[in-house]
Amino acid sequence: MGTSTQAYGEPWYWDNRYSSESGPFDWYQKYPSLAPLINLYIPRHVHPRILVVGCGNSAFSEGMVSDGYEDVVNIDISSVVIEAMKRKHSNHPQLKYIGMDVRDMSEFQSGSFNAVIDKGTLDSILCGNDSRKNAPKMLKEVWRVLKDNGVYILVTYGAPLYRLQLLRDSCSWRIKLHVIDKLLSDEGSEHPVRELTNPVPIDDNGSSVEAVLGKNPDVHYIYVCTKDESLKPEQKHEEQV
Repeated sequence: MGTSTQAYGEPWYWDNRYSSESGPFDWYQKYPSLAPLINLYIPRHVHPRILVVGCGNSAFSEGMVSDGYEDVVNIDISSVVIEAMKRKHSNHPQLKYIGMDVRDMSEFQSGSFNAVIDKGTLDSILCGNDSRKNAPKMLKEVWRVLKDNGVYILVTYGAPLYRLQLLRDSCSWRIKLHVIDKLLSDEGSEHPVRELTNPVPIDDNGSSVEAVLGKNPDVHYIYVCTKDESLKPEQKHEEQV
């Protein structure tokens, strides 16, 4: 593991990076590519309050506002990028930018958001130091700030073999899996691996995914995790036995 990836959980790394980056950068996918899925799981007509974690200088949230979302809160560990984004979007009251560590979001009350969107933040933490401690800490905070039946949409390079157990062990989620081709243009692909809004069947360990998509598909995985307070820890244990 390189020194730079180990520093992914450190504010100084991102401050340095954003001090030298001029234009916006979107991890993995841009908003137009993911819009059909976002619209499906976060309907605009309910006027949802949305949290984007590890927002960076991405144009994703701006795309959401252009698409009709009215309350998008963005957090990042880098004070440099937060101040820059505050200045950039000072005339967009629908967009709020707050300097915050996703592992400690105590500034937000429990059950504050209808949805949390994560493009690469959990992945960054998993690359960094103390990932076994920090990743569950982040996921528990995400679960806490969501309303019951709120959704955590995780966009990641991590296949089910590497992500499902982490998600299931962290909190009480109902999980659906979607996939999207890597390096899609805004117009989309004529022949995608799978229709974006069509969930991929998943079994307990995710091994069923290979049967559907083939071995090592060139996709990003999108886990749609619905907070379900009715799934008590003892129920989860019984299901796993």
